[in-house]
Amino acid sequence: MLALSPNVDLLRKFHCLAYYARHLLFPMIQPAYMSANALYTDLSGYYDLMCVDIDYRAQSHSIDRLNQIFGNSGKTHLDLACGTGPHIRHFIDLGYQSSGLDINQPMLDRATIRCPEALFTLQDMCNFQVDEPLDLITCFLYSIHYNNGMEKLKECIRSVHSALKTNGVFCFNAVDKNKINNSLFARHTAKEADSIFSFSSGWNYCGSGEKQSLKLHIEKTTLGETQIWDDEHTMVAVSFEELQALLRPYFDVHLFEHDYDKIIPWDKTSGNAIFTCVKI
Repeated sequence: MLALSPNVDLLRKFHCLAYYARHLLFPMIQPAYMSANALYTDLSGYYDLMCVDIDYRAQSHSIDRLNQIFGNSGKTHLDLACGTGPHIRHFIDLGYQSSGLDINQPMLDRATIRCPEALFTLQDMCNFQVDEPLDLITCFLYSIHYNNGMEKLKECIRSVHSALKTNGVFCFNAVDKNKINNSLFARHTAKEADSIFSFSSGWNYCGSGEKQSLKLHIEKTTLGETQIWDDEHTMVAVSFEELQALLRPYFDVHLFEHDYDKIIPWDKTSGNAIFTCVKI
């Protein structure tokens, strides 16, 4: 297997942070006394703490620049899998009329507090609807992989296409399944009040098929008492070649290096990239 770009921070952001705070789509392996809902509600409250080092401003401004280059000059925006709305806050500050959707209501409740100007809806990104066509749709933190399999991914792409205006832009980042290193794990700790969280995560891809797994280990220690959770979560696996083939019937597709400070064409070898797709 080829290795992803050796960016441990990137792995941690996706594997540990976005997953637990946004999309608990499958049951967890967990202590019998704690329900999946209780665990998710508990950890969702720590989302912003766990994501404190993500540069949401840089990411948002980068996509804004791409939208200025490739888009239709419009300012209506939807963020898929928006979580607590940190990207939306920056898009509003950039002059966008922003909205967001997510499958978790506690995340949307927090997003509403952060961005009272925005409209938030409880919807699945693989099959969503909007009242009016939009100029820009975004999907950050590799959340495109939360579509459960190729058919759901296709549904998501069709939903995005239907929701965009002519020459509207769809921006997201993705990982190439053929560049995953199964031996690479990322580890991170975070502290909140009397609790210390420890996270360990890594991709696993068997080398064939449309499913890759995300293996996670979480420990929460409070006043000397430790709770431990382990999970292996199935997500859609797709190569960049396959992903471009899915997108091209609907979009002009442009790939860029995964660098939010510079706009650099994808070098065709990196394992992660920013996709900028213009509706046709």
